[in-house]
Amino acid sequence: MTHHIVIGAGLAGAAAAYSLTARGEDVTVLERHTPANDRGSSHGSARIFRYAYPDRLYTELVVRARELWDDLETKSETELITRTGALDFGDARHTDLLAEIFEAVGVEYEVLDPARAAERWPQFVFDTDVLWHPDAGVIDAETTVTTMLDRAMDTGWARVLIDWTVTEVARRSAGGFRVTSATGEVVEGDRVIVAAGGWLPDLLGDLGLPQAFLDALPRFEVRQEQAFHMPYRDAGADGRPSTPWPTFIHKSGEMFTYGLPGGRDADFAGQKFAQFNGGKVIGSPLDQDGQITEEMRTRMIDYAKRNLPGLFPEPYAETTCLFTNTPNEDFVIDAVDGLVLVSACSGHGAKFAPLLGEFAADLATGAGEVPDRFRVGVSAR
Repeated sequence: MTHHIVIGAGLAGAAAAYSLTARGEDVTVLERHTPANDRGSSHGSARIFRYAYPDRLYTELVVRARELWDDLETKSETELITRTGALDFGDARHTDLLAEIFEAVGVEYEVLDPARAAERWPQFVFDTDVLWHPDAGVIDAETTVTTMLDRAMDTGWARVLIDWTVTEVARRSAGGFRVTSATGEVVEGDRVIVAAGGWLPDLLGDLGLPQAFLDALPRFEVRQEQAFHMPYRDAGADGRPSTPWPTFIHKSGEMFTYGLPGGRDADFAGQKFAQFNGGKVIGSPLDQDGQITEEMRTRMIDYAKRNLPGLFPEPYAETTCLFTNTPNEDFVIDAVDGLVLVSACSGHGAKFAPLLGEFAADLATGAGEVPDRFRVGVSAR
């Protein structure tokens, strides 16, 4: 039996463990803190699940991922995605291209002019045509992580070690790997999957990767994003809106904004929204300070006043989280010398979680491939 070591217990790492144990593979998950902790990118109950990408590859991958989400929900008897539908609009959102891809892939959608859209969703102000796709929704990220890890451990093939900070991954002379922690503990295994999210850039120099592979990697940029919850105007006594809110992406020449119902993190009482990649760039997740800037708070209050009349434009909850991006926002999923690297950029990776686990398991076991766009390159291996 092959023993796989998975570094990171966020969405991608948990999905890898889940997929591997479903195949009868032995897994040890090493987590720096605790699964789905708030120092990473997989915490909380509110991440967007959507199909809308101006790139057919990603839309097709969402369709594949949704089948795996459905299977996981059925087997775990747990709802992980709440269906809300999604709105896409703005002069830089290219709704005509999105509709063309939906038509080709077979995703249900509707395009409305601003007046018709405003009649249906008066809580928004629309400045362009609006694309609506009803099968989008909100992912409960934390519950997804715990569900996948619980199912992995239930097989008897997985263990999860917490408060385990990886400081070195070394190759053994007899084959396989020896992973060492900050406190000197050691775990040995045949394969290593690194799914460390925003912590990946800090780890790269400790993984023993070939120099050619390291040189071929794109630059990883880590940001501390800032998100704001603002209360619904038509809320009932429990704070929830009388009219359900969809998720949305509003991309204009001025700003790229996304939003979604806030989930239990903010008592279901408001819409969560943020400027995409609007947070400050940080050198390392260790540099997180969790601080909201007055500049960003003012910017998002002004945005709500102009574009979200269905909200009271005052935050009642605020949060920060990590986004990890490559220059073109493509994922990096590749393997070299028995080590698998999974960097599914945090800005849009959550919706693919179970598929990322399949990709990682395929590379670790040699059972399958991933899209060439996500590979570092044959020349680097």
